[in-house]
Amino acid sequence: MAEGHTITIEQGTDHVRVVHGDQVLAESDRPLVLRETGCPVRYYLPVEDVRLDLLTPSDTHTYCPFKGTASYWSRPDAADLVWAYPDPKPDVAEIKDHFCFYEAEVKK
Repeated sequence: MAEGHTITIEQGTDHVRVVHGDQVLAESDRPLVLRETGCPVRYYLPVEDVRLDLLTPSDTHTYCPFKGTASYWSRPDAADLVWAYPDPKPDVAEIKDHFCFYEAEVKK
């Protein structure tokens, strides 16, 4: 990590639900909660809790020096709606096989 930049990951217990339009794209009671300097809290959901059948892989890839290379998935009306790190950096290895959405409902 760069000086002053931190990422923490903890096992969450909140109920996280992702809805786009009238489709439930994901729902989980076992999110990973990722907190990163300068970024909003993000919920990474296990692949088993994500409706991949409703998503299409995108050609988009981005690189984060702290997490690695992200791959994206889209809906017909929403490009790059969800991302994952298929081969994350060792410091954040827990997020492998987890997906993150821009918009998620969290119920405590």
